[in-house]
Formats: sequence, structure tokens, C-alpha cells
Amino acid sequence: MKVLSLNLLDKKTEYDFMPTLTAYLLDGNPNETEVRPAVLVIPGGGYSHVSYREGERVALSYSAAGFHTFILDYCVAPHKHPYPIMNAAKSLEIIRANAKEWNVAADKIAVCGFSAGGHLAASISTLWNNKDIFSADQNANKLHRPDASILCYPVITCGEHAHKGSFISLTGSETENELWKKLSLENHVDENTPPAFLWHTYTDAGVPVENSLLYAGALRKYDIPFEMHIYPDGPHGMSRVSDETYWNVPKFTRDYPWIQQSIEWLYLKFGITKIEKE
Repeated sequence: MKVLSLNLLDKKTEYDFMPTLTAYLLDGNPNETEVRPAVLVIPGGGYSHVSYREGERVALSYSAAGFHTFILDYCVAPHKHPYPIMNAAKSLEIIRANAKEWNVAADKIAVCGFSAGGHLAASISTLWNNKDIFSADQNANKLHRPDASILCYPVITCGEHAHKGSFISLTGSETENELWKKLSLENHVDENTPPAFLWHTYTDAGVPVENSLLYAGALRKYDIPFEMHIYPDGPHGMSRVSDETYWNVPKFTRDYPWIQQSIEWLYLKFGITKIEKE
């Protein structure tokens, strides 16, 4: 495996931060070049920080299943919208620009986001062609549009079931306003939105399950394929649902196999029948 760290900007932001993309590129068979699908992992953190628990360990799970993987370290507060979505767009553009060199299947790139990172993954999935954010050239070439999204207990709505902290950090406004509504993503799903895999727990008190239900309902309205798993219990932020990433209690005894389920879903969506695992 080759690991690369790439800057997303020419210089640091006004808050002295450089967003980065970390690439985990699998070694191919020495006797042939194997083009692989890819997953861009977007950790959560309420747009106030980027959670390490939802980064490398998740990426390596997809690597073990045969995907090239990438992790986005994106701008958070005091940066505001559109910094995060621009970081996500730039990451996808970089992956596709290097697809030939890195042996990435440019038409098989998924985003995988957690909590506020799920909001960012859903943002680039629904707002990728928004004329107020992206240029006409970007919207025409579609290099920043993901081919699928994996949304893990995602922040979606600014309404009754909002995770207000994420919207406050993203917009800089303490109260709901027009920008909050523009970033309430169930309202932006359309026929151009990529398919999605969603999972949530019924008892999530941080980001209520209604966030995933609203997004799924919007996908259904436009006949966009999706798979959704609502597990019966568990708090917010479970990441891989394993001891080393589950921070609320020392042990977790129930198996919520969302990673394997999402891998199988990606295989089907991308038409993969055989993939060489790492």
C-alpha cells in the first residue's frame, strides 16, 4: 500500500489551516494493472472538529475489501459554508485527475460520511450542481460528483430533528435562517442525486433517526435507489461499532455489520463481481 498526503489549497486559509486528502492506494498485481473502485471517507465532528475515530480505521476496512481509499481532513469552524463542500469537491476532482496513475475507476467513486461528515457527503451528492457554489465548468464536467454515498448516522435536516450544533458551526448563525434551510438536504435530492446506503440507530439522541428517514424519503420520491438499515439501539457516533472505535462504553456485544453490508451494496452498484482484496 502506498500512502500519500495531498494539500487541497495553494496556501493555508485565513485561519491558518490546510485541508488535506490522504490516499491509501493498494498495490496491484505485479503482472497486471488492476483498476479499482474508491471510497472517500469523511469523518464527523459537528463541523467543529474532524473525528479521528471515523477516519483511518474506517478507510482501512474498505481497503481490506479491495477499494482504494481516501480520507478528507476538511475545514471546520471558524470556517463556514462553503469551505467544507469545496474541500469535498476538490478531493473528488483530485482523485479523478489522478485516476489513471492511481488505477482508480473514475466512474466508481463513493463518499462515506459520518454525522456532520454525513451531511458533507450528502451535500456534495445533492448540491454538486448548485450554481451558487460551483462554476458552470465544474457542473458540466461533473468531476466532483460522487457515484454513490454511504451515510452513517448523517446530519440532514435543519427542521424539527436538526442537530443544531452542526448547523451553527457550518453557518455561523445561532438560529435557523435561510442558509440553514438551503443546507437542509432532504430538500435538494433530485434525479441527479447518486444512490445511497444509509444506516442509523433508532435510539440515536445526538442526531435523530428522522434525519436518515427524511433523506430516504426524498430519494424514494425521485426513484433514486438506496439501502437503509435502522438498527434498534445504540447511541450516536458508533463508527465501526467495535471496541476500539466505540467510545461510550468499554464493550459492545451486538454486531451491526454495516461495513460489510455497505461493501456488498457497493459491489452491486458498481457492477463488481470479482475484486482482488488486499
